[in-house]
Amino acid sequence: MSGHSHWATIRRKKGAADAKRGQVFTRLAREIVIAAREGGGDPSSNIRLQYAIDRARAQNMPKDNIERAIKRGTGDLKEGNVIEEAMYEGYGPHGIAFIISVVTDNRNRTVADIRHILNRTGGSMAEAGSVSWQFTRKAYFSFPQEGKDTDSLFELAVEAGADDVTFDDETVEIFAPVESFKEISDRLKANGILPEDAELRMFPNNEVELSTEDSIQVLKVVEALEELDDVQDVYSTLSISDDVMAQLEAA
Repeated sequence: MSGHSHWATIRRKKGAADAKRGQVFTRLAREIVIAAREGGGDPSSNIRLQYAIDRARAQNMPKDNIERAIKRGTGDLKEGNVIEEAMYEGYGPHGIAFIISVVTDNRNRTVADIRHILNRTGGSMAEAGSVSWQFTRKAYFSFPQEGKDTDSLFELAVEAGADDVTFDDETVEIFAPVESFKEISDRLKANGILPEDAELRMFPNNEVELSTEDSIQVLKVVEALEELDDVQDVYSTLSISDDVMAQLEAA
């Protein structure tokens, strides 16, 4: 499994990310609002909405909260400020490039919070486009490998348009062009596979290797950014080594 995905899994298991349930529900509701606004309120024809709902249910989000978020997205319910997606670019310690994905109802607050964290940790905000060229957007899926035939999974994914399929002792990961997202989603669903992660992610074109100490310093900045209410994902050019991973798992 790729270092960034493995690290995210460690944080999820330890409860380090989204430690407060209210924060979890706020993020999930915003995902649902955006998905419903972009693709309509019917999950059967809106893959992004279906996966947002699945993630919400996995976190035991109340049904009423889910339905209210869908109605906010479709415009059937008028409440709160307008929620919008945005991507911000910046640099962390040791010149590591960041793309920070947010869903917010107040861009000024979000930018101020991100700038504060980057500035106090030796980083800085960057102009739009100055970092994004270092990343490529791809479709990404992951799910437990247990009980699944790897040859069949590989064939299924490649036939549906995947660029790469990786297996480790526990997890299957599928990487594909953005345009293959729906086809792979449909194939997995038809085979009774519900991914733990199914989304579009930004992947670095080239990763930067740092010492273990410096890598952990960068990951602490990523963690601080991810703990902001408005931040959904943080992508970086950091290469996470096995040594770093071992220290993170032991912490």
